[in-house]
Amino acid sequence: MIIGTAGHIDHGKTTLVRALTGVDTDRLPEEKARGISIELGYAYLPLANGEIVGFVDVPGHERFVHTMLAGATGIDFALLVVAADDGVMPQTREHLDILTLLGVGEGAVVLTKTDVVDTERVDAVRAEVEELTAGTPLAEASIFPVSSRTGEGLDALRAFLGQRAQQHRRRADTGHFRLAVDRSFTLPGIGTVVTGTVHSGHLRVGDEVLVAPRGLEVRVRGIHAQNRAADRGNAGERCALNLAGVARDGVVRGDWIVAPAIALSTARFDARLTVLPNAPSALHTGASVHVHLGATHAPARLVVLEAQAGAQAVHDEITPGADRLVQLILQRPISAWRGDRFIIRDASAMRTVGGGYVLDPFAPARYRRSADRLAVLAALDEPTPELRLEQLLAHAAHGVDLGKFACSNNVRDRDALASALPARRVSGSAVDFLIDPKQWDALSGQALTALGAFHHAHPDELGPDASRLKRMAFPRLDAALYRALVTDLITGSRVIQTGPWLHLPEHDNAPSAQEQALVEKILPRLLDSPFDPPWVRDLAKDLVQPEPLVRGALIRASKRGETFQVVRDLFYHPSAIRELAAAAATLQDAAGEVRAASFRDRTKLGRKRAIQILEFFDRVGFTRRARDRHIVRADNLFALDAPPVGSNTTDQERVVRAQRV
Repeated sequence: MIIGTAGHIDHGKTTLVRALTGVDTDRLPEEKARGISIELGYAYLPLANGEIVGFVDVPGHERFVHTMLAGATGIDFALLVVAADDGVMPQTREHLDILTLLGVGEGAVVLTKTDVVDTERVDAVRAEVEELTAGTPLAEASIFPVSSRTGEGLDALRAFLGQRAQQHRRRADTGHFRLAVDRSFTLPGIGTVVTGTVHSGHLRVGDEVLVAPRGLEVRVRGIHAQNRAADRGNAGERCALNLAGVARDGVVRGDWIVAPAIALSTARFDARLTVLPNAPSALHTGASVHVHLGATHAPARLVVLEAQAGAQAVHDEITPGADRLVQLILQRPISAWRGDRFIIRDASAMRTVGGGYVLDPFAPARYRRSADRLAVLAALDEPTPELRLEQLLAHAAHGVDLGKFACSNNVRDRDALASALPARRVSGSAVDFLIDPKQWDALSGQALTALGAFHHAHPDELGPDASRLKRMAFPRLDAALYRALVTDLITGSRVIQTGPWLHLPEHDNAPSAQEQALVEKILPRLLDSPFDPPWVRDLAKDLVQPEPLVRGALIRASKRGETFQVVRDLFYHPSAIRELAAAAATLQDAAGEVRAASFRDRTKLGRKRAIQILEFFDRVGFTRRARDRHIVRADNLFALDAPPVGSNTTDQERVVRAQRV
């Protein structure tokens, strides 16, 4: 069990811990010189049954509340310390608010310095404390009057803590390993050591872990758990880890040591936030706050996501005592997982105003207030991962990213979680989604409807490419899930893919035997001079065919992806377009842009033809125009490295996914 102290400065927290354990947690020279705690202190108390109780002693000064918050993270039991001579003071109240917001549900109250006051004063402070704790998790907490100087009352307190430690239920060893780093230092001959409380999971000597949110890979070289050398660290223990592969300044307070499977970094998260009843005013959207989560803190901006009942503003404020769904946009990335408790302080970081718990560390920047999104957050507010996932599937029209869900919810066995639900699983190297079968059918129907509408609006075109269909019908659908959807439609013959184009089976643009024979004669001629192919009039003359017949055959061939019309009456072979696109991509890699002059020099084309090719690339979506520059799109429609979705295609079909002339 981990016990944390709380209370106002100079109320005897450090002296109490020393009296209970024999350890002076004030280790810094300035702490001893000033007689106040500045940093977190740690001590351990062995019990008769072999268990060890850990103590985290926190500063009480109002300037060090951020340090107190780092120490309060992960404690199991709180000792609220109130000096009998002073009684309840400002940080007594603030620390109690913090413990309540962090969900610390067990604790006791210790009235210190009873040797300097009479019994009437002790009784008066006891009544004051009972009034203060009413309505909080410490409302029924035991109260122990003690004197750390004379030892009065310490035996009763020590026995009580020992009894509670034996009754304390260890944290379940579920989920992957997470340790919140609250101290980092080096020891001669040992190297980098970090300390903190293990929030979940376990690890052993030799395990490979990550420093989050930095993403540094490190190896555990040694473990001390509850102040003893060990080969394993478990949830609920304070551990010191000797890490290999990182210098001391490579890991700092506020970082996490985590299993690679759940490493994440976020600059925004959605949460449920409660504003303290004694907050001076309501919190509004746009408010600047300081977020304290784990052992870290970061400035942030608040966005209220849902309306307050009876309020005039739709999404504007949270009044004191109320709780609402919010999004916190951080000024720097941190690590946070679903269920993590946090505290917010005001813009000056001088007053605690509220706190809550994380719902989704993968919060979206867009549509964050939509009805669909609020339904997702309501599902994420369920108490167990199983219920959360079940509710998500019922509301998620676009499915649930199982990888992100398992990471943010710290689920160790995602396969077992998925198999327990009657959902369709779409998985592969780049995708692992669960989706309700009804939702999958709805997406399929949406794709077919969009294709039908396209055929009606553009009867002369074979169909859109896969990227264009996504923009038309599924702008918010995950790209990997969309590819799986299209592949499923093609495999089931509900959609046909001809070259890069997608179309319904009944919408066919197959050429006649005569036209196909003509195209097969034309294609080799386009390769005689691939970067400067003959014009339609020259092809017609060479083949002794009417010019309109040749032109019509090439236009229809371009709709099938067999040729590409760069300008009127000038058609390129797909392999030539492929080479030209590769040349542009090479220039982009080298210079970050493509200019007509550099493209002309690389392809040995004339300036006019180079500009025509680049304008063609802009038109079909391979590049975008930025004044005199052309920028190759990251999601360009030319599949230079892979075939189109669901296709066993040739080089010709891999070249271009869309063409619009």
